Amino acid sequence: MTTLVLIGPMGAGKTSIGRKVAKSLGVPFFDTDIAIVRAHGPIEEIFASQGEAVFRGLERAAVREGLAGGGVVSLGGGAVLDADTRADLAHHRVVLLTVEPHVVASRIRGTERPLLQAEDAAARWVEISAARRPIYEELADVTFDTSSGPLQNVVEAVAEWARSTEEETK
Repeated sequence: MTTLVLIGPMGAGKTSIGRKVAKSLGVPFFDTDIAIVRAHGPIEEIFASQGEAVFRGLERAAVREGLAGGGVVSLGGGAVLDADTRADLAHHRVVLLTVEPHVVASRIRGTERPLLQAEDAAARWVEISAARRPIYEELADVTFDTSSGPLQNVVEAVAEWARSTEEETK
């Protein structure tokens, strides 16, 4: 199985869905945010003590590691801002997970996410998501919305798409 990459805004379910898709496909799962936390500590602390630029450098290294390992790779919401990451994704199948603003509001309530530390986290999320959406759409081979229905339905749809496109690439 070649690498399958999940991209999308914060709170779209990339980690939850990615972990289950990987299990369904019988391949490894790699999450860039989890890798950064394991190696360097909480993301909010990296932002606070070292700044976003340092975090983005760590994120870029985690993306390279994940892509090199194969399987299902979940990228942090802002990873696609890096030009080298965007170039790397051209060589992989990319799934965009989307979510409606009214749904994500409950998912991000009380969040520690550094970019959402605003008076109105949901409004900040909308702003960030809208700014990144053209990049997500340009990179994506397929899009699945996670706003409604059981999460398992999205997992099955992504896994089915991955299997069908794997056969096409042989």
